[in-house]
Amino acid sequence: MHTDSAAQTVAVAGAEFGWGSSGKLSAILSALQERSPVPLRFVGLATGLGRPLLSAHSVDRWYDLPADDAPGAVREIAHSERVRAAVVVLDGLTATALEASGVPTVFVDSLPFMWTEGDRAALPLDAAVYCAQKCIELPPECLEVLASVRALRWVDAVIGTPPPAVGRTAARPFRSALVNLGGLRAPRLADWTNYPRAVVPAVLEALAAYGVHEVHLAGNLPADLAGRLVDATLAPSRTTSGALTHGEFLDRLADCDVLLTSPGLTTLLEAGAVGVPTVCLPPQNLSQIFNGRFHSQSVGVDVRVVWPKDVLVEEEALALRSQGEDHALELIYGGVAAAAAAAAGGRRAGAALRDGVLTALRRSAAEGTDWGALTSTVGTGGAAQVADILLTTLRGASPPA
Repeated sequence: MHTDSAAQTVAVAGAEFGWGSSGKLSAILSALQERSPVPLRFVGLATGLGRPLLSAHSVDRWYDLPADDAPGAVREIAHSERVRAAVVVLDGLTATALEASGVPTVFVDSLPFMWTEGDRAALPLDAAVYCAQKCIELPPECLEVLASVRALRWVDAVIGTPPPAVGRTAARPFRSALVNLGGLRAPRLADWTNYPRAVVPAVLEALAAYGVHEVHLAGNLPADLAGRLVDATLAPSRTTSGALTHGEFLDRLADCDVLLTSPGLTTLLEAGAVGVPTVCLPPQNLSQIFNGRFHSQSVGVDVRVVWPKDVLVEEEALALRSQGEDHALELIYGGVAAAAAAAAGGRRAGAALRDGVLTALRRSAAEGTDWGALTSTVGTGGAAQVADILLTTLRGASPPA
């Protein structure tokens, strides 16, 4: 933490939707600490879900934002904390409130391929700088929205840097696995336990059937829920669980034989940075449908586990996005809830998922797959690029009143 009275204050915020935004904030804060020629002081807005991932960083103070007047609270915080600039990941409403408060804001959009006219109102199109993360495909529905951005900058993938896996070899067949569920929670998601209840038992049973001996179950999963989901008679013999900080997750990622992950884009890109064989678990939300498809397209092997058709037809969800993301999410969340109920009753959805995981594991064990293909396509320098953009914005910012 900087206590220097000359330190310049930067506000940080990330979307309350899983942990991807906080992973990106972590990477950006690390880059800022390495690159800033002046002392910086950070204050955090909202981001309650992701704060544990950011515990290793020196955020001086966190502020919760009231639902009834978040813009007013942002204005007061910006004034009282003398905020000079801000960096916001995917939280368009907070970015807009900061700009309205006179704070030049660098907005990081890691999902530019997602948006349609139905999402326009939620995006800070007039941010001081709008950093869109490079992607392998831009659907036509998003082009007019991106064309409306006042100051668009394309940046590489914003990811943390996993440590080099010294002496790591590609073990075949796999013996150790990292299972990642991510942050799980999201706005308007009534029961966030549906996804792990539907997926975790099937995943662990498939891993044991494959022959994996050691598994760590990571993500925003309380110990009591994890305990109920891990059946010792079906899971691998050494199965542990527990949330990891961003740095701890990167360490585990570098050491495992195979990653099975809810297909959040940040995780897929970080796994690609170290070439870890990766299986995409069924999508939790709309963006993860795109992410899983982009990943398999890039690596050249279909390693996605899809929901049974009576749970979710992905094309139906994609068609609904023209009305805005929320319409597609309603369909997806309903399907996941149905899958959780089926798994609890031992019905077909759980068995189908187990078989899908086992098939994807076998495909991922094939020799010669370029697991870094998605990451190399979009680059890895985004955190440093965003940090440099923020530092430039700080130099041009007016002193706080």
